[in-house]
Amino acid sequence: MLPALCALVFLLAPLIGMLVRTPWSHLGDKLTGSEVGTALRLSLLCASVATVICLLLGIPLAWLLARARIPGRGLIRALVTVPLVLPPVVGGVALLLVFGRSGLFGRYLYQWFGLALPFSTTGVVVAEAFVAMPFLVIAVEGALRGADPRYDEAAATLGASPWYTFRRVTLPAIAPGIVAGAVLCWARALGEFGATITFAGNFPGRTTTMPLAVYLALESDPDSAIVLSTVLLAVSVVVLVSLRERWIRGVL
Repeated sequence: MLPALCALVFLLAPLIGMLVRTPWSHLGDKLTGSEVGTALRLSLLCASVATVICLLLGIPLAWLLARARIPGRGLIRALVTVPLVLPPVVGGVALLLVFGRSGLFGRYLYQWFGLALPFSTTGVVVAEAFVAMPFLVIAVEGALRGADPRYDEAAATLGASPWYTFRRVTLPAIAPGIVAGAVLCWARALGEFGATITFAGNFPGRTTTMPLAVYLALESDPDSAIVLSTVLLAVSVVVLVSLRERWIRGVL
């Protein structure tokens, strides 16, 4: 019992300490301040766009892993989940090597379209999508595996096309898993730091998201750093509480 209590105190004490030090009386002023407000708006925008990208690309990938009969599916699944365990800074370096101006694909993006992803707002979105997509893929794949494929087979027997079956039968059946994955994906993108600062840099108003603003504010404006940290903590708590029932039912 005592070790469990010590573990609980160890985990909760820093969070409680941050809440105690939060300048609640000046919370509104800090959140609407120029630098903090800009970082907050940029974070919300980039995390939302990254989540949309993850939905568009991650749902088909999850379907491929759950339903398609392809060789090496286990290996593909393992590779898809690599960003979950990869140090974020290493992920940022990998993105630079691929999408940098002299990178594998980045050189052609710059030569043909004049598009430079590193150190731009678009680069923030790319970095966040890279680290967050596995959360969506895992959640949706789990939902697909839990869904009864006989409904899809019945729709196909009645003459429904594969796209119609996917849109009208499969998607409604796995909607809870998609919602759970999207929320986790959005929260992970909102809190991303390492890959963002490595691939997109730290330019106020352009690439400085909330985690980066916390890092900068620790030296010059600790109160702003605490306020931004409290906002990120609140988002994390809301996500965990909203997805609790999903975990209990084994969707994730």
